[in-house]
Amino acid sequence: MPDWKSTTELTLDATVFLKFMHCLAGLYFWEWVVSLDFEWSFVTGKRRFHYPALFYFLNRYCLLFTMIGLLIALDTVNEVNCQALYTFNQIMGQSSSGLASINLSIRTMALWSHDKRIVIPIVVVILGHWSLILQGVLLTAIWVPGQGCAVTGTNNTILAATFIYSMCFDLVILLLSAYKCVIGVKGGRSQLMSLLFKDGLVYFFIAFFSNLLAVVFIMLNLNAVMNVIFNVPAAIFSTIVACRAVRRLTNFSQNGPEVFSSTGHSFRAAPTGSRATVPMAHRGTVKGGTGVHVQMQTFTVADEDHLSDYNSDDVAQKTRLPDPETGDAQISSEFKRPPY
Repeated sequence: MPDWKSTTELTLDATVFLKFMHCLAGLYFWEWVVSLDFEWSFVTGKRRFHYPALFYFLNRYCLLFTMIGLLIALDTVNEVNCQALYTFNQIMGQSSSGLASINLSIRTMALWSHDKRIVIPIVVVILGHWSLILQGVLLTAIWVPGQGCAVTGTNNTILAATFIYSMCFDLVILLLSAYKCVIGVKGGRSQLMSLLFKDGLVYFFIAFFSNLLAVVFIMLNLNAVMNVIFNVPAAIFSTIVACRAVRRLTNFSQNGPEVFSSTGHSFRAAPTGSRATVPMAHRGTVKGGTGVHVQMQTFTVADEDHLSDYNSDDVAQKTRLPDPETGDAQISSEFKRPPY
């Protein structure tokens, strides 16, 4: 068992930390570059800006600036204010984790059609989360001549509490989404509901185990470097999966979106982004030889509206009795879009 507090071990851990952070920075920079087309679609006006997109952009760019600040702290050869730099990195990095949870919370609130019984508790939990994130200086760093910035101390209690809180928060969000997508759906589950549930599940497991690893090393308290070595991976993985979930939802499209009626039957509508009437006629023999004409009307939602207007319930089915003169019956199905 090595002496984790010895100078030799601290030097070795600092070297590992340096190389590990460079690998993580490369991973996140690659993720940021390959998804820039999403930002460009807002700049060019292909997508309309809604308030949830603000949290998406804050999430991405808080972590981007964190990684830039971290590389400066690790690679600079000129003396800098290490304490100020690491304080900035700490607050921005933890903010990115908090914003990742908010991105998933917004989806959950929309799934519940902004029910106050769901929205108010979630907002209270978010405020509690940010009260921990904005606690202040949790790291102590100094400039070491010939070595650069070095972390010399951490507030393990607040750091551990923040990560544990994030884990519990993500679990609550997953359970609320799972209930609405799996148990609360009547008459079948659409592809959109399946996407929301699958992305939420993937996010939870990745974020949960990333945060768990960070908590384990914080609680072990081996030394100042090992206490924070897995904090950055937790923020990066949470941000990547949360932002990908937002993009997948916004880009959700299919050749013809599924329309579920209260009977559990599904129909295929016109291509996404269009509004069309799809006649489906069936003639049969009834009493008196009268023909029965059934017409289906479906209304689809444009791609750019998915972030703000995605459906949270089954499709409402409205039926009118047959016309006494013609014998025609009409059934219309349309998306119920909550104000979001």
